[in-house]
Amino acid sequence: MSEENKRLAPEALEKGLADVHLDEVRSLLSLQKRVEELVEPLLRDQDSLALDEASAEIQQQYRRELRQKLRLMPPKEVAYILEALEANERLVVWEEVKEGADPILAILSDDILEELIDDSHYRNEKTVVTAFELHAGHLRQITITRPEDLQGVHPIWVDLIAPTKKIRGWIGRRFEVDLPDPGSLTDLEASARFYVDEEGHIHLHSDFLLDTREESRNVPVALILQNDILFTIRTEELPVFRLQRARARTRPGYVTDGKDVLLDLYAADVEYSANALEDVYAELERVGRQVLRSHVTDQEATEILAAISEAEDINGRTRRNVLDTRRALSFLLRGRFLSDAQLADGREILRDIESLDGHTAFLFNKINFLMDATDSAININQNKDIKRLTILSVIFMPINVLAGMGGMSEFTMVTEGIPWPIAYSALLVGMVGIGSCMYFGLKYFEKRRLKSNRAANRRTA
Repeated sequence: MSEENKRLAPEALEKGLADVHLDEVRSLLSLQKRVEELVEPLLRDQDSLALDEASAEIQQQYRRELRQKLRLMPPKEVAYILEALEANERLVVWEEVKEGADPILAILSDDILEELIDDSHYRNEKTVVTAFELHAGHLRQITITRPEDLQGVHPIWVDLIAPTKKIRGWIGRRFEVDLPDPGSLTDLEASARFYVDEEGHIHLHSDFLLDTREESRNVPVALILQNDILFTIRTEELPVFRLQRARARTRPGYVTDGKDVLLDLYAADVEYSANALEDVYAELERVGRQVLRSHVTDQEATEILAAISEAEDINGRTRRNVLDTRRALSFLLRGRFLSDAQLADGREILRDIESLDGHTAFLFNKINFLMDATDSAININQNKDIKRLTILSVIFMPINVLAGMGGMSEFTMVTEGIPWPIAYSALLVGMVGIGSCMYFGLKYFEKRRLKSNRAANRRTA
C-alpha cells in the first residue's frame, strides 16, 4: 500500500463508519415516522386511550434507542449526521443531543447552527435581544425574537446578549450598522477599541466588572453609537446592565437618547466597582483581625493567604476596569461627541474614578502588609517546629550513646556476672534518668534566659 493510501485509510474508515451510523439513525427515524402515520388515522376513528398509550410507548422506545446510539458516537460523527439529515429529522436528533452539545456546535456549519438553536431552549438560555424606546419619559422594554418585532419600533438602545451571526445580520440590516461578534472583543490597543468608522458610527470596546461569590472577572462589551441609538453586544448578562434597565424604566426623564444611556452605563459600572472595593475592605478587615491575633496556625495561615489572594485579584480587576472606563470617557470627551450637559456628567464620572484610584492604591498596600504579616506568622511556626526538633535531638543524644553502648560486646563484658534482665533494666533506667535531666535542665536554663531578658528590658525602660 502506498504512503498516500495509508494516510487516507483511517479517514475513509471513519467516514464509512459514520455512514453506517447515519443509515441506522435514518432507519430509526423512518420507523418512528411510520408508526405515527399508522396510528394517527386509527386514533381519529377510534379515539382509544389504550391505542394512544401504546403508540406513545413505541415512540419512547425508538427515542431511547436513538438516544443510546447517539450517546456512543463522538461529536464529529454526530455533527456529520446532523448535516446529512433532512430539516425535520435534524430537529428530532437535535432534541436528543442538545444537552451538553457545545462540542457538536463547534463543528457544525453556520447555517445548520442557526437552524438548530434559533427556536430552541439552547438559544433562550443564552441569547436575548431587547430594544428600549422612550415612552412618556420612561424606557419601554421590548423583547425581540424575530425581525418582525422591530416594525414600528424606534429604540434609543438595543441590547444583545450572545447574539448569533444570523441575529446580528438582520439587526444590522435593519439599522444599517455592522455588529461585531461578542466572542472576539479582545483588542488591547486604544485605536482598535475606541474609534469612529467611515459611516460616523462611534465604536467602543469596554470591560465591565462581574463580581460574584463564585468568581470575579471582566467581561468585554461592544458599544456602538449610531444616530443617537446605542447598541450593546456582550456574551452574558451583567449586573450593571440590569441596574441601568431598572433605573431607566422607573425614573421619568432619566435618559433621552443613546448617549445618555452610554454615560449612565459607565456611571453604573464605576458605582459597581466602588461596591466591589467596599467588599474588599470588609474582607481585609476580617482577615486583618485574624492575622494580628497572638497565634495563627498553619491551617489558618493557608486560609488567610487564599483570602488575601482573592482580595488582590478583585482589587486588580477593579483597577483595570475603572482604567478602561476612564479611557472610554476620555475618548468621548476629546471627540466632542457629547452635549454640554453630557460633558458635565462625563467629567463627574472621571472625578469618581480618580477617587477610586486612591482606594485601590491603599488596598494594594494593605494587601502587601497582611501578606508579610501572614508570612511572618508562618515563619514563627516553622521556627517553633525547628526548636522542638533541636531540643529533642539534644535530649536523645546521650540516650542514643547509651543505647549504642548497650548494643556493644563491651557492655556484656562489663556486666559479666550480672543477670541480663537486671543489667538492661538498669541501662533503661539510666537512659530515662539522663533524658529527664537533659529535658528539665534545658527548661531551667530557658527560664533563666527569659528572666534575664525581662530584667534587661525593665532596666532599659
